[in-house]
Amino acid sequence: MTQFPSFLSRLVAGGMLAALLASTTPFAAHAQGSSFTPAQRAEIVSIVRDALKTDPSILSDAVAALQSKASEQKAASALDVVRRNAPLFGDSSTDIVLGNPHGTLRVVEFYDPRCPYCRKMLGDLDTLIAATPDLRLVEKVIPILGPNSMLDAQAIMAAGQQNAYLTFQKALMTDTSAPGQDRIRRVAAQVGLDVDRLERDMKSAPVATALAKNVALARSIELDGTPTFLIGDREIIPGAVSLDELKAALARLKKSH
Repeated sequence: MTQFPSFLSRLVAGGMLAALLASTTPFAAHAQGSSFTPAQRAEIVSIVRDALKTDPSILSDAVAALQSKASEQKAASALDVVRRNAPLFGDSSTDIVLGNPHGTLRVVEFYDPRCPYCRKMLGDLDTLIAATPDLRLVEKVIPILGPNSMLDAQAIMAAGQQNAYLTFQKALMTDTSAPGQDRIRRVAAQVGLDVDRLERDMKSAPVATALAKNVALARSIELDGTPTFLIGDREIIPGAVSLDELKAALARLKKSH
């Protein structure tokens, strides 16, 4: 790799190059209060341009730095929302609570029943719960993947009114047949639900209200996709995650208590 002046390395490491690339005016974000003279700034810009021509990987490093910074800021903002509205996220009379209802390790999962990654994690979550006596896991279903997600989410919430949320949720999310109302009726019958009541409850105000609240909470933290895990009020994990990563996150949460 071509060696560059040490101050250019510091620009990359410190995020100043990322700021340069993100700014419409060179070094606008750092010009005020900077010790650089206009001539020095011009020289730095020239060196940066030459460096990018010689080694384009510098550009990808700068973009990665920008993305990392943006992710950190977004996570910090989301966790601030969680801390200010803790009861809305951690306490619920409509969402299923898995594990220990009085557990000190509090985790919230936002999931979509049509999300393939959420489906794959069902077994991992069972393993995690069995291995973690202090885990209290609140599962918030959110229909974000279209009309079939809405149908499945309504059905899962409606099954809760027959005290069968978890049984029906697992049966529905592991069923591989084509989505739709016929599938919902068939799965509901298989697990022993009153199918006609389920269909009525799917359209009820309590189900609509519960789903609307979950979606509003997801929007309040600018959730990008499912699954998304809130590890207490200290960490947010967006997207698919391994069982080992979840265990490590819980270990960090336990250590913080």
